[in-house]
Formats: sequence, C-alpha cells, structure tokens
Amino acid sequence: QVQLIESGGGLVQAGGSLTLSCAASGRTFNTYLMGWFRQAPGKEREFVTAITWNGRTWNGRTTDYAASVKGRFTISRDNAKNTVYLQMNSLKREDTAVYYCAAGRRWPVRYEAIDEYDYWGQGTQVTVSS
Repeated sequence: QVQLIESGGGLVQAGGSLTLSCAASGRTFNTYLMGWFRQAPGKEREFVTAITWNGRTWNGRTTDYAASVKGRFTISRDNAKNTVYLQMNSLKREDTAVYYCAAGRRWPVRYEAIDEYDYWGQGTQVTVSS
C-alpha cells in the first residue's frame, strides 16, 4: 500500500512558477512509476508527465510529458525523500486544474493511461490568473 500526499498548489499569475511535491509512504517508493495528472473543471483527468524507476526507459527516456506542458514543466524524483516533484514554469491560464500524483508498478506501461496507476493522491489545486 502506498499513500500519496500532494502539496505546493496555489494561486499564481500567468507566466509565474510553482513547484508541486508528492510525498509517498512506504519503503518501496523507488520501485514505482510516478505520474502527474490534472483535471480542470468540466474536463476529464489528463496525463501531464511521468517518470520511471531503476533505470527503466521509454525509448531511452526516463521521463515524458504531454505536448501541452513540454518545455515548461519538469518532473523529478528524490528516492531518498520518497518524493516526486513537478516544477511548473511559464504557467498559463489553461494550466488551472487540480493536480494529482499517481504511482504504479506495471511494466511495460502505458504511462499516460489513468488505469495504469494503482495509487492516487487527493490532489492539489493550481489556479493561474491572468
């Protein structure tokens, strides 16, 4: 069992930055795929980014991003702290959403698919104002 707790959300002006954190319980954090998803009002939950573990790669990459955030967002993990981060720069109004982190152990994995993840956090609100 893994418990995930997100933090770091808030209100930010367009063009600004925020860093979200997701703290995980358990001693096996470093054996989980970690992902960030988001859900805007009236929309379905969508993939934002994911990061692999223990050197696993997707076509030579350990991270991947949705096209809408590529170049602006960065995912990272600190296995010693059982924490995954989402650094968000150049925020836009359309980034406004509840952001969720998720953990899964399937491999190979369709990392952009919600049903590939077994554990979810409660979400943290990010609001970008103009």
